[in-house]
Amino acid sequence: MNDVLVHETTDDDRTAVLAFLRELWGGEEMVVHDEVLRPAELPGYVAVDRGHLFGLATFRIEADAVELVSLDSLRPSQGVGGALLNRVEREAASRGCASVWLITTNDNLGALRFYQKRGYRIVRVDPGAVDRARARKPAIPLVGDDGIPIRDELVLEKSLPGVGQEETG
Repeated sequence: MNDVLVHETTDDDRTAVLAFLRELWGGEEMVVHDEVLRPAELPGYVAVDRGHLFGLATFRIEADAVELVSLDSLRPSQGVGGALLNRVEREAASRGCASVWLITTNDNLGALRFYQKRGYRIVRVDPGAVDRARARKPAIPLVGDDGIPIRDELVLEKSLPGVGQEETG
């Protein structure tokens, strides 16, 4: 990650973030867990190299947990996604959150591998969630990675060490 800067998203990043989301997600909105979200309006972190944004993580805080809303990198397998995820996890811990959770789809085997290697566990499956989302956002493809039909949302979660846990002595 030479010459790569990861920093908190600022107002100056807004145009680049919107363009990034349009390119990768086909728009500025995502439909997840039966809710329409606008990641560009959420707090997050960007990865920038020579002024070019190539990685983005957005999140929101709910009670004692952080929901990772989006995590994308234009440079796979180069540590960018891991660096962005680490920043979100550190932010969550600094705010006293006990866990970080996220949603991916049943076809996204790369994401499932990525998150599980980093301590995330599948805690819930919502059958048909993507079918419901497609009613609101018809641009969601029917088939995804490896020819797998996209139908369901998988919820993954990671407990943050030491947060919300009492010490025993």
